[in-house]
Amino acid sequence: MSSGAKTAESNGHEVSLAPEEEQAKINEVRKLIGPVSGKLALYCSDASISRYLRARNWNVKKATKMLKASLKWRSDYKPEEIRWEDVAQEGHTGKIYRSNYTDKLGRTVLVLRPSCQNTKSVKGQIKYLVYCMENAILNLPKNQEQMVWLIDFHGFNLSHVSLKATKETAHVLQEHYPERLGIAVLYNPPKIFEPFWKVAKPFLEPKTANKVKFVYSDDSNTIKLLEELFDIEQLEPAFGGKHGEDFDITKYAERMKEDDKKIPSFWKINGEATAALERVPSANSSKLELESDTSDEKEDEISTEEIDDIKDLSIEDDPLPETKEGTVDLKVEK
Repeated sequence: MSSGAKTAESNGHEVSLAPEEEQAKINEVRKLIGPVSGKLALYCSDASISRYLRARNWNVKKATKMLKASLKWRSDYKPEEIRWEDVAQEGHTGKIYRSNYTDKLGRTVLVLRPSCQNTKSVKGQIKYLVYCMENAILNLPKNQEQMVWLIDFHGFNLSHVSLKATKETAHVLQEHYPERLGIAVLYNPPKIFEPFWKVAKPFLEPKTANKVKFVYSDDSNTIKLLEELFDIEQLEPAFGGKHGEDFDITKYAERMKEDDKKIPSFWKINGEATAALERVPSANSSKLELESDTSDEKEDEISTEEIDDIKDLSIEDDPLPETKEGTVDLKVEK
């Protein structure tokens, strides 16, 4: 396979596309989306459309439906307008924060600490998650479009999670931030996490679930994953590193406020963004209907059964990988 080809994987089936084929599908989606304006037009970059296509295994109709839903969500929810002061209460304990280091590929790292959950409001928790996702994207280098999640299970118990919040987290991540997660490392998940994982895993699409990796501090085989991903010296002691600085809400709040100042320029219409607007004529975003577009290409039409297949994943009796006897795939997602 040539280095320029893109691959997609769904339920074990891999599809390769040459650059010209990928661009043709991007153009198809852009045509089906129709005219959009302002920030939504900026959001519909080639790179963004490509992520939606990859998430739907290059199926133009399904990717278009998914992207339209995201554009409607962004138009209503306005994630780019959330600021630190809007979510400061949720972030006070450091239950999710952007680290001041990256992985070896330069990808932004979000640290999640479930035991630091400090609120009961699912609405507030999701708003903070969205803010963190937008902030992580804001800080990605130009040559990267995915981030890394490091999940610290120190002090975890089942009272720290809710199934409702987990379902909504999976929905927002998969439906509105497709292909943004490179890998999620679950560090030292306790045995009591196993039943929760059994229930939560079906809410994840197979591609997303495959990005979840289990790492145990007493298992040298799984620790190799962290060594492949990171300069261990930079990691917090919670992940076996030597970076001794604990989370400081005062310093972190200042970092986020400084990042908030960058947001207007991130969405400013200039340079490449202007080119995107020229490709998509200006129009009111209310034209973004969620119904599927008609097409003579029957194989690309979305049936009710196909939608059900995506949303209604059956629960698998799939326990956590064991520290000694089980094997863990150490392949780093790139």
